[in-house]
Amino acid sequence: MPEVIAASPKPRVMLILVALLVVFLLGFVPMWLKARDQTAAREKAEHELTLVRIVKDLGSASIDARRGEYEPARVEASAFFTAARFEIDQRDKSVLSQQQRDGLAGLTGSRDDLITLLARSDPASADRLANMYVSVRKVLGI
Repeated sequence: MPEVIAASPKPRVMLILVALLVVFLLGFVPMWLKARDQTAAREKAEHELTLVRIVKDLGSASIDARRGEYEPARVEASAFFTAARFEIDQRDKSVLSQQQRDGLAGLTGSRDDLITLLARSDPASADRLANMYVSVRKVLGI
């Protein structure tokens, strides 16, 4: 009597698993590529936003000091110095280049003097803030 050789279920199960893996990868790879592109775009936007925030704080401080509103100017100048110091301290993790960090480090040395002038409501602080604003824009390339 001839023996009927039953097909082993192992190759069939393996074929189904491989097919499922291929289907999964066909859906996963495009989504992964899109996510990677979106991450790069987000990082670029965060970099630009950081630069704009730093410059905006100093510009706002300059305008407020020019208008005689020294307390808001002091708060904004302090926010500028804090953000600049944070980026300088981040080193390689910073959104700023080494050259930009070095340039900002040179400008942040006058922090205490400038904050003191603003706290005393000294009109000379407006000119110093305006000059610093121009210098920061030049350093950051904005």
